[in-house]
Amino acid sequence: MTEIASRSKSQQAYHWIKERIASQVFTPGYRLVLGTIASELDMSVVPVREAIRQLEAEGLVTFERNVGARVSMVDDTQYRYSMQALSILEGTATALAARRLTPDDIHAARRINELMIETLEHFDPHAFTRLNQEFHATLFGKCPNPRMLELVEAEWGRLGNLRDSTFSFVPGRAQESVREHENIVRLIEHGAPLGEIEKAARRHRSATLDAYMIHEHPDEALGLPAF
Repeated sequence: MTEIASRSKSQQAYHWIKERIASQVFTPGYRLVLGTIASELDMSVVPVREAIRQLEAEGLVTFERNVGARVSMVDDTQYRYSMQALSILEGTATALAARRLTPDDIHAARRINELMIETLEHFDPHAFTRLNQEFHATLFGKCPNPRMLELVEAEWGRLGNLRDSTFSFVPGRAQESVREHENIVRLIEHGAPLGEIEKAARRHRSATLDAYMIHEHPDEALGLPAF
């Protein structure tokens, strides 16, 4: 009876998790913490682990050593398209906004980046991503072209629907990202040519996509275009 009960709970957990993946409550990259799910369902972690193994066999969940279980990026084509588009749009918007930024804006951007650095010790990809968006919005928010701003914000919104956090897939990218943030801020602060600022912001965004491709699709990562 115990084995049958365990199997029944495993199926209950399986359907509960799968339904949330299908409805995008659990988006791609979302970490599936066994203890949290077990507590939510009022069961032990054993049937939850069995459910996750079943979902892994179906390709809906990926298990990675030292990371744990997370929702797979089942179809990441749209994600790639949005990241490519955003690298160009956000790079341009950042350059157009650069001359309008005040010392207070520069200080705010640096403070956000410092908070991002503080999260690295006990890394939370979701919190890091929220701060990352806030950092970039501080830099491109004063872009004088309202249509450009609308397009950038639309692509950020699409990315939020396509995945939980890119940094869930490539956490090592976070350390590189904060260093690149400081470089962009320094260029703006020192009045660098707008083309140089645009290039740095664009390459910063495309580097995240490159890191994702190398991690998730190494066979396709060769010869990645340098956006």
